[in-house]
Amino acid sequence: MYRAGIIGCGKIAQLRHIPEYAARQDVRLAGFYDKNTARAKELAEKYGGENYHSYEEMLSDPKIDVVSVCTANHSHAEIAVTALRAGKHVLCEKPMAVTLSECERMAEEAEKSGKYLVIGHNQRLLRTHQEAKRLLEAGEIGKLIFFQTSFTHAGPETWSIDAGKNVWFFDKNKAAFGAMADLGIHKTDLIRYLTGDEIVSAQAVLATLDKKDGEGNLISVDDYASCVYRLGRGAVGTMTVGWSNYGQEDNSTILYGEKGVMKIYCDRQYSLIIEKRDGSSIRYELDQIQTNDGQSKSGVIDEFIDCITEKRVSVISGEEALQSMRAVFSAINGAGGGNGAAEREGGNR
Repeated sequence: MYRAGIIGCGKIAQLRHIPEYAARQDVRLAGFYDKNTARAKELAEKYGGENYHSYEEMLSDPKIDVVSVCTANHSHAEIAVTALRAGKHVLCEKPMAVTLSECERMAEEAEKSGKYLVIGHNQRLLRTHQEAKRLLEAGEIGKLIFFQTSFTHAGPETWSIDAGKNVWFFDKNKAAFGAMADLGIHKTDLIRYLTGDEIVSAQAVLATLDKKDGEGNLISVDDYASCVYRLGRGAVGTMTVGWSNYGQEDNSTILYGEKGVMKIYCDRQYSLIIEKRDGSSIRYELDQIQTNDGQSKSGVIDEFIDCITEKRVSVISGEEALQSMRAVFSAINGAGGGNGAAEREGGNR
């Protein structure tokens, strides 16, 4: 039986982490901590766990085996490193951390401690993405030439327990960066996962185009980002994310190969479509991707607990996340937070 502690009891914890832990027979929700003490106390009473007065108090308790870090971006590294040093297995929400050095420190501490560190990159766990990876590896569309991947929606205003125009996502001191971290890390990581290749150079434009805070001022983080990524085996593609899509949420990916095209989550009915060079097509009705308004089981908690039990490397390990964050920081640093370009040369890892 794993005894789980929740650090940060906001919306992501309440919609995904807590219910997904509660659904397992081998996990007991044993502890809760939040700066809002009343919120943590209410959850502790509901699930029968303990209400801690600080995350340090929780991490010093030997009764806690695993923890979920569901706090604002700026605190991920500090809490995760402390937890690993305390001998806890750690599931941290994305983005992994707010600087590359923090990400590296988290990965190093996980290796040193011998404990598991996984990051909530749930797109790797979706059935359609897993099937797309298998088909790509099987040569269904031949050698990959170029790609485009997008993740755009109306913004995170409702994706917080304290909803509104002053959500922490818009606060540079807490979030560090905006749509690029919130959405771009998902799609950057997905391209690495699907292709089995590394991003060896990145050019990016980051901008704040539309989103305003409660006072009517443009927010202090990017609400739009577009990158050109070059992969180690030669393919080139674009990754576009944004918080100002006021129509249907877009979470699609298109892979263009020598033998055809693979369309992922481009169609409402068929989650995967392959269009062959000879004009034929194959359509797969596998699943539907999550949206802000249509939540479903993420699979992240199952992957976290199962990899500990089975003593295997997780597909969403901290080391995998670190490589994706390298590409993200390469793009962000060169773009200067507004617009520009960045290059990071290197071979496959």
